[in-house]
Amino acid sequence: MLTIGVIADTHIPDRASHLHPHVLDILREAGVTAILHAGDICSPKVLDQLNAIAPVHAVQGNRDVWRLSHLPMNLSLEFEGVQIGMMHGHGGLVTYLSQKLSYFIAGYQVAKFQASLRREFPQAKVIVFGHTHRSENTWSGGVLLFNPGPASQFRWGREPCSLGLLHLQAGEVLKSEIIPLD
Repeated sequence: MLTIGVIADTHIPDRASHLHPHVLDILREAGVTAILHAGDICSPKVLDQLNAIAPVHAVQGNRDVWRLSHLPMNLSLEFEGVQIGMMHGHGGLVTYLSQKLSYFIAGYQVAKFQASLRREFPQAKVIVFGHTHRSENTWSGGVLLFNPGPASQFRWGREPCSLGLLHLQAGEVLKSEIIPLD
């Protein structure tokens, strides 16, 4: 069995001063062999901290445009025969602004957001994303939609901090879990 750590929305230092104190310990104790960061990293220092535990695969979030613009917008990966698509979820500038407007008018539209993720990765068995600051661990049409939630407590935030673990073996997702950090 292979265990992958999944993290997103660390926002360091723009919204939080440092990683939650339990993040690194949880990833070490879980024995992760890889870490997926689904964007809004903000500081390369975060990737260095995570890389000290396991190799990191990261995508660019909407807050990474200046310091981490070299990161891809999305990635397709394979672990243990499981196809994983990963993106932050904000799309380009026009999509991001459209999402913001829609959110202010109608609130968070789960089905609409999930549909856009599935269009981006039609062959994936798991789609990892961030951006919403809401954890999701949902199977839909044979695809796991997995958002670990925000890994850092925002100075003004109300969403609980969390990270995720994916347990894979022989082409299957054995278990997917959201780990609360509070």
